[in-house]
Amino acid sequence: MLLQPKRTKFRKHHRGRMKGVASRASSISFGEYGLKSLEPSWVTSKQIEAARVALVRYLKRGGKIWIRIFPDKPVTYKPAETRMGKGKGSPEEWVAVVKPGRILFEVEGVPHDAALEAMRLAAHKLPMRTKFVTKE
Repeated sequence: MLLQPKRTKFRKHHRGRMKGVASRASSISFGEYGLKSLEPSWVTSKQIEAARVALVRYLKRGGKIWIRIFPDKPVTYKPAETRMGKGKGSPEEWVAVVKPGRILFEVEGVPHDAALEAMRLAAHKLPMRTKFVTKE
């Protein structure tokens, strides 16, 4: 099941911009190991799900996994071969706005090398450069 909000106050959002670094969720607070973003990006719910599946498959139901991002921004597209104008397109997918320094996933209860490899596999599913971090 892909992540998306149950309900929102408004149906469509502005695109916004991703300047600056993450002010919240920038340190590990649940698990022992984490995956930290190094670039700003929109992460779609499909990408989050693909990364989650990669983590779960590699860890084979061992340890606990936290997903620290949630796709709460609707992204709209206009249909192909449509003329300009006639309003904004309809919401097609949900994205999480991720800034540099944001922790994306956390894991605990697994060995260091297993966590490292699982995070590496998950990072391949994401659209930005990431870094494996451990709790200080």
